Amino acid sequence: MHRVEPTVMSNIYLDMLQLYAVPQFPEGVIFQQDSAPPHYGNIVREFLDTTFPQRWIGRGAVMAWPPRSPDTTPLDFYLWGYVKQHVYSERINDIYHLKQRITDVIHPVTPDVLTRVWAELDYCLDVCRATNGAHIELR
Repeated sequence: MHRVEPTVMSNIYLDMLQLYAVPQFPEGVIFQQDSAPPHYGNIVREFLDTTFPQRWIGRGAVMAWPPRSPDTTPLDFYLWGYVKQHVYSERINDIYHLKQRITDVIHPVTPDVLTRVWAELDYCLDVCRATNGAHIELR
């Protein structure tokens, strides 16, 4: 018998934030999320407003994030591409195998790797400032 994985809805996403993610965050962190439908639910935004007052970025936040701006979103321009590339470098057999692959790929992402990602973001922002926000393509 296989256990059916629940679809991530706003209430499940909120549980994930409350039980697993937020307790691990350092004091004063600024939280960023994308505009996935579960992230935009009223209960999630209310929780974020209370937990991260004026310190969360996403759809409906005080700190709005430019829509579809992967060049200024480290999770999009680096981490998810890195994870997908490595997770799917081998055939995935089932949900359990997928979860294990994701864990195996994320585990070696060190603070040094993330520091280099932020340095790259700093460069992208410098280019955006220098071009007055004009459309550019970074390679």
